[in-house]
Amino acid sequence: MRQTGLFGLSEHLKRLSSHGDPLEELSRIIDFEAFRPVLVAALVYGDGAKGGRPPYDRVAMLKVLVLAAQNNVADARMEYLIRDRLSWLRFLGFDLGAPTPDANTIRLFREKLTEAGALDAVFADFDRQLKERGYLAIGGQIVDATLVAAPKQRNTVPEKDAIKAGKTASEIWPDEPARAAQKDIDARWTLKFAKAKPLANGKPGIDIAIPSFGYKSSISICRAFGFIRKCKVTDGARFDGRMLRDVVTNDNTASDVWADTAYRSQANEAWLKRQSRVSRIHRKKPRGNRCSDRHPSTRLQHLYYRVSLPVPF
Repeated sequence: MRQTGLFGLSEHLKRLSSHGDPLEELSRIIDFEAFRPVLVAALVYGDGAKGGRPPYDRVAMLKVLVLAAQNNVADARMEYLIRDRLSWLRFLGFDLGAPTPDANTIRLFREKLTEAGALDAVFADFDRQLKERGYLAIGGQIVDATLVAAPKQRNTVPEKDAIKAGKTASEIWPDEPARAAQKDIDARWTLKFAKAKPLANGKPGIDIAIPSFGYKSSISICRAFGFIRKCKVTDGARFDGRMLRDVVTNDNTASDVWADTAYRSQANEAWLKRQSRVSRIHRKKPRGNRCSDRHPSTRLQHLYYRVSLPVPF
């Protein structure tokens, strides 16, 4: 394979731009440097006196979370894709061949940002920038949740009981500060169900339950532009339906709210009505009937295909 020079790399990036790089458009719409004061206040790093590799730029790491959520990619996969995709390197501001964040660095950054409670401030600033540039919350809103995997913990039964009792890592491992610093006591196990394909005789197959350990990001997306307007991060075991009231916003010019069947309950329907919102939460498919484009259980999926998601987190 012939070695590519810097001139060839520059020409390749120009061709990416000519085809319409969506990340360049996102950088044009959002001033990511405006988030720096919030990130600096929330994430306190050492002065480097003890040595070690200096931390990655806070704004660049925030952009990493943008890409991870936009492409629904786990941290381990992000580590590879950041090095593999030139458009991502350009968006993040990393030089070709220079060190890039690994999976643990991405996970720790997300955890620190969540623990500091900085997500609400970041989203308030993000939403302000969108409104100033004419991207108002219009067209109704789509509510959904996504699982964010975390490294699996290897704890003993007494340690698990202590975590469930609400003890901190330093209380559980008082004589092992290094081990306590590496332990994730906030993530939880949950089950993610994968729909099985119909059998050869036409009967429905058995759905597969996949255990997942980590966190859950519940989001509200404006339907018109596909931007996230509100986000809440919880442990992975939190039920989706309980998060509806935390992410539905009141500033959308349309009253419609779309969500999948996990959000349908009498309590949620009554709450939406009190908020003058129109529920478009779809219902479960009647047993024995095939889904069609007219059936409510397929409409949410079609909405996702029509909405692009240049989103943070």
